[in-house]
Amino acid sequence: MSYDPLNNPSGNSPTGRTGYQAAAIDAGLQSYMRGVYHTMGIGLVLTGLSAFAVANIPALFHLIFGTPLSYVVMFAPLVFLWFGFTPARMARMPVQKLTTMFSLFSILMGLSLASIFVVYTGASIASTFFITAATFAATSLYGYTTKRDLAGAGSFLFMGLIGIVIASVVNIFLHSAMVQFVVSIIGVVVFTGLTAWETQNLKVTYRAGATEANAKMALAGALSLYLNFINLFMILLQFTGNRR
Repeated sequence: MSYDPLNNPSGNSPTGRTGYQAAAIDAGLQSYMRGVYHTMGIGLVLTGLSAFAVANIPALFHLIFGTPLSYVVMFAPLVFLWFGFTPARMARMPVQKLTTMFSLFSILMGLSLASIFVVYTGASIASTFFITAATFAATSLYGYTTKRDLAGAGSFLFMGLIGIVIASVVNIFLHSAMVQFVVSIIGVVVFTGLTAWETQNLKVTYRAGATEANAKMALAGALSLYLNFINLFMILLQFTGNRR
């Protein structure tokens, strides 16, 4: 049974639940959300370490970005995401395998992002990371604590995400700085909004006692929040990053 706090704004236990049961659900929910953020954090660490390692090993960097292999590395995370994390595949696979796939995806994402250490200064990358982390924490906290139903906003934000993807593809041929600027501004709004929506959605759909279902749902949520963080970081880096 799902515990939906949006339908219970008073904070009291749902009809038929004792105070003890409600407290158990709250404790389980907090543990569940900590697991989501822990998994997401591990993904970010793996991404950062792999990107930093590639950028600081000249032979490896040249092998990846000085050859046609760069196109493979750039598009590999997208292919991995589309075909490796489909709902059908995630439903069939055990949690351990899904966790391993998430780790591999995080490392692969780091390889594709290694070039930022060559383009931007290390200090600006670090400062942008902390700005992103603060923005992410604030919006995620809002999504967790707000009593407002963000379901409608989620649908609108996904439409905005599709628009960003289409505009970005078109701008590959246009090379318009104005289009890029507008897309970046919209991107900040979309990914911060999606962070709040995803956090609330994870809270609303939490299932007390459904261990296997919760583990998979937590990993899927960690993946979504991880992608929001990475996209928000890359957009903010365009605004705040100092180029070498």
